[in-house]
Amino acid sequence: MKKVVAFLLAGLMVLALAACSAPAAQSNAEGAKTGKDLTFVIVPKCVHEWFDAVTYGANQEAAALSKSLGVNVKIDYRAPATADITAQNAVLEQAAATNPDGIVLDPLDYEGSKQVITEIQKKGIPVMLFDARVPGSGLSAVGNDFAEQATLEANDLAKRLGEKGKVAIMHGVPTAANHSERYETFKKVLANYPNIQVIEAGPSQDNYQTAQQSAAAVIAANPDLAGFLCVDASGPIGISAAIEEAGKQGKITFVGAENLLQILQYVKNGTMVASYSTKPQMQGALAVLMLYQAHLGQEVPQFVDTGILYIDKTNVDEWIKIAEAGKSK
Repeated sequence: MKKVVAFLLAGLMVLALAACSAPAAQSNAEGAKTGKDLTFVIVPKCVHEWFDAVTYGANQEAAALSKSLGVNVKIDYRAPATADITAQNAVLEQAAATNPDGIVLDPLDYEGSKQVITEIQKKGIPVMLFDARVPGSGLSAVGNDFAEQATLEANDLAKRLGEKGKVAIMHGVPTAANHSERYETFKKVLANYPNIQVIEAGPSQDNYQTAQQSAAAVIAANPDLAGFLCVDASGPIGISAAIEEAGKQGKITFVGAENLLQILQYVKNGTMVASYSTKPQMQGALAVLMLYQAHLGQEVPQFVDTGILYIDKTNVDEWIKIAEAGKSK
């Protein structure tokens, strides 16, 4: 955690130095110090605890910027009630109507939101992505290498299974680029193991209940199921619940993702053997830093990779403490 804090502080120092070195940026920064508050909007896929963790990181960084700049930097979190592209576009339009200083989006379907994003940019509002990367879009993004994450998970599971047996893979939101990249990578990696049979577990639609119902059906239909993989933060909770309900702890090896408190508890009790996290708190913090840089009119990196966090029983207690601290805020 100290390394995370140090990294964020270093990023803030870089932006501060850059603001002082560029005349236009310096003017904007001075204008902000005269009393212009800043508002950055976060638009996730849907209401979900994972996005709460992103917002926690964003608020922490906003507080640091507020102290540094002497103005109020506000995070406006606007989540669609469900993972629906029409609902997400409506939220984007409503956010743009408030004339914020920047918007960061986790798109359900970039092509389905492209026109709305273009109209927002025409208003002079910076737009970037988090937990997503869309090559060719021209939008900067913060996230991680989703193919690398899926490759690590799939190879880890295969080795734990002795490279044989039935493995179920659960999709998330099929139109989401990050979910699809993980899902397709799972299939490519597992194809390298001739004695592993892949079972389709359907999409969770980023919903705990849907994930649990789908996992329960797959477990019931495949009593010899050996392993499970998933692409989002709803899958680990729903799948773990289904494994426990079926009394399959220790019989189904589940390698999951993310570092939400409930997921960490499943790692601690052994229902999940490991988790590979995309560091949502850091994504939120860095998104705010990048939006601030864009607000100043400075060049923003095309992509910032937050890296992948590995969690198992050896370090899960440390991350449970961190997650509990975040939920208490």
